[in-house]
Amino acid sequence: MVDHSFADLSLAALYDSLNPWGPSDDFYLDLVRRARSVLDIGCGTGQLLRRARAEGHGGRLMGLDPAAAMLVQARRGRPDVEWVLGDTRVRQWDAEFDLVVMTGHTFQTLVGDEEIRGCLRAVRAALADGGRFVFETRNPSARPWERWTPEKVRRVTAADGTEVRVRYEVRGGGPRDGRVPFTETFDSDRWPGPRVSHSVLRFLDAEALKGFLTEAGLTVVEQYGDWRRGPLTPAAPEIVTVARRAR
Repeated sequence: MVDHSFADLSLAALYDSLNPWGPSDDFYLDLVRRARSVLDIGCGTGQLLRRARAEGHGGRLMGLDPAAAMLVQARRGRPDVEWVLGDTRVRQWDAEFDLVVMTGHTFQTLVGDEEIRGCLRAVRAALADGGRFVFETRNPSARPWERWTPEKVRRVTAADGTEVRVRYEVRGGGPRDGRVPFTETFDSDRWPGPRVSHSVLRFLDAEALKGFLTEAGLTVVEQYGDWRRGPLTPAAPEIVTVARRAR
């Protein structure tokens, strides 16, 4: 599970350890390789764009994130990428990108309807002719929040050797109107006390996603249920959506 509240520098430094490179990153990297210009909304530490530039991507790469601490990590890795602090309201784009992505379930941090609408309007404005918007959300019919329980502890090691324990716990018994509130607790024997993050994620099914996209002037091209481009079924873990500007 990915959390996007890493405003603390020490927690931001743990982000890549908590979220190591995996099949979803391979999926997006393949898309980035084939695009001349890429906007990564909610880029976090910029793993995706850093890897693309390191491989020799010579086009325009822009990473956008509201957490300054995350961009500190990104800039340390690749100062030759455009790193922008903020969300989609900080810039006005005009058909500038062949590819816009939102990875790491970033789309689910858009909790309100107007947040979603505003983001999608910005995405449409940013897309060049023939461009694609690709993002993923967890499939609500698979009920992933039921596995976010505090007895499941993840352990990661910070750069200074500090072991950090991470626990997740859903609040309020589960989703309400598709919104799941949860806490993420970070703890270490070297710290004076735990650090707790409170977050909410929005779960939308495929039809609801299509409705928001259509309203924003975007058309669904494909939807997959996993990173191997498998079919979207009720048990599929993901809803991976590929969209374009409506004709």
